[in-house]
Amino acid sequence: MTQHPDTSTPPVNEGRPAARGAVQSAVDERNRRLAHAGVARAEKLLTSRYRLSSEREAFDLLRRSSQKFNIKLHTLADVAIRLRGPAPGAPVWVPSRPQGPAPAIPVLGASGSRPESHSAVLTSALRQALRVTGAHMGNVQLVENGMLRMEKHVGLNRQFTDYFAFVEASTTSCAQAAEESRQVTVKDVAASDTFDEASREAILETGSRACHSTPLLSPNGTVIGMISSHHERPLHDLTPAQLTAMHDLGTQVGRWLLWHRNTAVLTALNHLHADATGKSRSA
Repeated sequence: MTQHPDTSTPPVNEGRPAARGAVQSAVDERNRRLAHAGVARAEKLLTSRYRLSSEREAFDLLRRSSQKFNIKLHTLADVAIRLRGPAPGAPVWVPSRPQGPAPAIPVLGASGSRPESHSAVLTSALRQALRVTGAHMGNVQLVENGMLRMEKHVGLNRQFTDYFAFVEASTTSCAQAAEESRQVTVKDVAASDTFDEASREAILETGSRACHSTPLLSPNGTVIGMISSHHERPLHDLTPAQLTAMHDLGTQVGRWLLWHRNTAVLTALNHLHADATGKSRSA
């Protein structure tokens, strides 16, 4: 993943409440900054590309398309930034390509094999990961703007979810798993050298003593996201059957997420393009 040295997470402090409050304020400020960074870049790009009157008008374009197609605004902004812009005068941003129906996710079972929404896929995937690993805590992250962004979580306290809302440094098991495109098990968080001390403290304070991270992979092996289970006690190795089940989960969910990006997200982007060019022609 792309490194962003200026986005490091403030260290957790075990001192007085005032010190903890200062750390939380720093984490909150970092999260606000990172949450808006991709949208701000997209606003500037769209303002220039479509000769809009303001970045607020660009934000409104993003908002309308994200709402119409039930795509998170920050997801649409991230794709807008990464994709090559439309050709001059082109009627669409991205020419349509046959994608077929949504791929099945049989590892989720009958109730989740044909999920209806992006959110439903992530919720079902997290539930299945916890069943396979026997954990009661976990989270799902997606790659965005070169970082892992928290999308779903269960059983984790606010300190954890705030602290790991964005992960870009390779001082966590999820970042290591993403960088190496493989499953990573940390058997004992307290003794592992995978984490820096601030990350270790945030994990231990939520009640996690061990964790397992599995990449969500596209068919060509690109890491699209990460799913992690957190365990109340130190772990032994996961069994071969558990590792296989988690691998299948990561590849099937990753394939579905790529399909979603190439269909629903690109449809929303084309709608944004039509909206923007329609406004420019009528101006």
